[in-house]
Amino acid sequence: MKYNTAEVAELRPDYLGFVFYKLSPRFFDGVIPPIPSGIKKVGVFVDASVAEIAEKVKIHELDIIQLHGEESHQMCEKLIQNPRTAHIKIWKAFGVDDRFNFDRLPPFEPLVDKFLFDTKGKNKGGNGITFNWEVLKKYPSEKPFVLSGGIGLQALPGLRLLLKTRLPIHAIDINSRFEKEPGRKNIDSLKQFMDEL
Repeated sequence: MKYNTAEVAELRPDYLGFVFYKLSPRFFDGVIPPIPSGIKKVGVFVDASVAEIAEKVKIHELDIIQLHGEESHQMCEKLIQNPRTAHIKIWKAFGVDDRFNFDRLPPFEPLVDKFLFDTKGKNKGGNGITFNWEVLKKYPSEKPFVLSGGIGLQALPGLRLLLKTRLPIHAIDINSRFEKEPGRKNIDSLKQFMDEL
């Protein structure tokens, strides 16, 4: 979320994401406007230091830290041990393709609140491409996860079917397919997606 945060917040999503990765066209360096209670603020970081993350948590009163780079489980431990970030939930993102190995997950399992599965691509998120959800049939855990990766209105039929499975899908992360430009969301399309899902 970069430009029209207040408008999106009026739709009452469960979460609003703010990208604190300087190489992203969605990089957020402003002030988060007041948003309705109940909406959680997610800070998205890519290989940032604990100090940088802690600073953003304090400034923006973040509820969740989303690690979207190559962060190790040791990094998660450092965030848990740091008094400035210990109270914040952690989501660890993984780029998924047909060869994704779920054996990477166990070291993170006791440390993170959720996993997030995005499409593996040249960028750290925002690639606008959906990965093959058949891969998720191999998901070995009961840990809830967030589904991401190029999800748009065209994905609604498949999403409805996926949500009827036993997969512990906690939330759907939508981004680039609902933008007029990077960081500026199309409110009408967002509303349609939320209404029809």
